[in-house]
Amino acid sequence: MTESNFWLKKIEISVSEAEKRTGRNAMNMQETYTAYLIETRSVEHTDGQSVLTDSLWRRYSEFELLRNYLLVYYPHIVVPPLPEKRAEFVWHKLSADNMDPDFVERRRIGLENFLLRVASHPILCRDKIFYLFLTQEGNWKETVNETGFQLKADSRLKALNATFRVKNPDKRFTELKHYSDELQSVISHLLRVRARVADRLYGVYKVHGNYGRVFSEWSAIEKEMGDGLQSAGHHMDVYASSIDDILEDEEHYADQLKEYLFYAEALRAVCRKHELMQYDLEMAAQDLASKKQQCEELATGTVRTFSLKGMTTKLFGQETPEQREARIKVLEEQINEGEQQLKSKNLEGREFVKNAWADIERFKEQKNHDLKEALISYAVMQISMCKKGIQVWTNAKECFSKM
Repeated sequence: MTESNFWLKKIEISVSEAEKRTGRNAMNMQETYTAYLIETRSVEHTDGQSVLTDSLWRRYSEFELLRNYLLVYYPHIVVPPLPEKRAEFVWHKLSADNMDPDFVERRRIGLENFLLRVASHPILCRDKIFYLFLTQEGNWKETVNETGFQLKADSRLKALNATFRVKNPDKRFTELKHYSDELQSVISHLLRVRARVADRLYGVYKVHGNYGRVFSEWSAIEKEMGDGLQSAGHHMDVYASSIDDILEDEEHYADQLKEYLFYAEALRAVCRKHELMQYDLEMAAQDLASKKQQCEELATGTVRTFSLKGMTTKLFGQETPEQREARIKVLEEQINEGEQQLKSKNLEGREFVKNAWADIERFKEQKNHDLKEALISYAVMQISMCKKGIQVWTNAKECFSKM
């Protein structure tokens, strides 16, 4: 393990602040953006002093660049997703503006979670570019681009072609792709339902606010019942005002679900890479088989299938023995290279499957733990909220009974 990798195991990472800034983009046009302060602090001490404390600012686009790099260099890994760039699955009270302070704050938490996910990954945490992302403010983008990761990225057209033309897809990855589609569909539906419930919940609490106002106004004209009505109205007002904190907690749980909504795409990225590798393997095997057939036909003088070369021979006469021997020699060299290439691709494919499946199992264990914890916490919150509602009306009943 290198010194930087060793260091990564011994630091605390946080995204502590978000700041609105104005600058010029690549087109030299003025733009407004949000920068995030990343702080790293050593958890080890030497002679009573911290080994390292550092901080730097990053834009969301730099987080995107880091993740794109990780996707290219670690195609067998389910790379943690970034939080949404623009708000999705919002209910009517929330703003979809990506400069809204509440949204920026939730995204800050999401970006911190992304860094912690990468830092806790047994492989990604050792990456030099990730280390520099946390420690090198100047010229970091240039360092990433110098890796040439864009040239290694697979084109979408090639990926689409592989999806439809692979003859022998791996059943496990096919099932994983279906699972990721279902996961995305289920969580999307759950988030839409939650947004509708949040709308209704907000309405219920505001109705209690109306009760509070009515009871308070009523208490002013009813001398004998005034104290009871005033007290009941107070309970209603307190209950109505608690909705903002409740829905803020709800958004936190929604963001946890959204992380796994975006993880579904990360799973599909691994599946697409495997399809590309399988497609390259099948194309290499097909090309090798074709060359072997050509060599056999030249050696025996028989042509099994229609070919342009066969038509040319009929039109312009047979090749001389020397020409045929030269062609056979070239083909034998190409066959030897093809066999080595096919062997290499087979080994690469087996290694990819082994590593990918190990990381997928790690991801599934993480997912089960996180979603179980989030959903239990959400259920506990709902139960607590209902108990508070019952208590409010119990208190109001006591106020009414004393009138």
